[in-house]
Amino acid sequence: MRGPKDFAVAVRRASGEIVTTCESIDSTLGRFKWLDKPFLRGTLALIDALVLGIRALRYSAEIAMQDASAADAQNLRAESASSDDRPEPSKVSDIAVGATMVLGLVVGLALFMLVPIVIVKPLKASYGLVGWQAAVSEGLVKIAIFVIYVAAISLLKDIRRVFQYHGAEHKTINAYEANEELTIENVQRYSKVHVRCGTSFILVVLLTSIVVFMFISWKSILLRFVYKLLLLPVVAGIAYEVIRFAGKHKNCWLSGLLVFPGLVMQKITTREPEPEMVEVAIKSLQCVLDAEAEAKGEQTTV
Repeated sequence: MRGPKDFAVAVRRASGEIVTTCESIDSTLGRFKWLDKPFLRGTLALIDALVLGIRALRYSAEIAMQDASAADAQNLRAESASSDDRPEPSKVSDIAVGATMVLGLVVGLALFMLVPIVIVKPLKASYGLVGWQAAVSEGLVKIAIFVIYVAAISLLKDIRRVFQYHGAEHKTINAYEANEELTIENVQRYSKVHVRCGTSFILVVLLTSIVVFMFISWKSILLRFVYKLLLLPVVAGIAYEVIRFAGKHKNCWLSGLLVFPGLVMQKITTREPEPEMVEVAIKSLQCVLDAEAEAKGEQTTV
């Protein structure tokens, strides 16, 4: 959960205990306020979100590894009275995190930027598609790849649980924004979709890219790919302003139209959570609210 100045992560340990961490947000926009301008802040906000996501995943991974180490130690104690063989608590390697980021970035760029060009360019030549027709075809291929990819990974057991926690997060935020008392029963009544979800942002990015990339040359696959990379900040900047507008004007018909594809997509990326998952989401939000209240010299409970 993220607030204006703090973010928190809550993790349920193997024992059932919920542990939390709350840290301040050292955002790029906070350090360079002169960049907080429309169509500039989108890329920076995306980078900040990526950094926070990595920090959250790292914390949860370390908790899981500590639980695994504790289980191994218990097994060793059962086999031997010696404590010398007890495994040390594990830490997530910076190299492993960095390698995972690089691999994910390379695969993502190849799958969602290069592959659509490779598919559409021969069709453009064969059917005589003009620039805008080729760009729309490329965008539709990209969206199809994204939907198929998300639908495919949603079949995995662990990813389904991730999507359930995603739903718990949305339900909790929706209940909080409705000034509802944050109990498990109350939160479960709310929707598992939310207008400011990252899924909506991705869909808006994909749709925005169709318009922006209409003006890029199709002379070669490599040249078009390079141009698309250079224009990514432009696409992210426009998409961010669209999501920002939709978040501030939830009752506006235009906002609903702009984010509708993302809301539909959330039917896949969110699942109905179990009560225990909602409890974790509430705990995380409580940490953020407590940090904000402490900064104001107040005390809050939900």
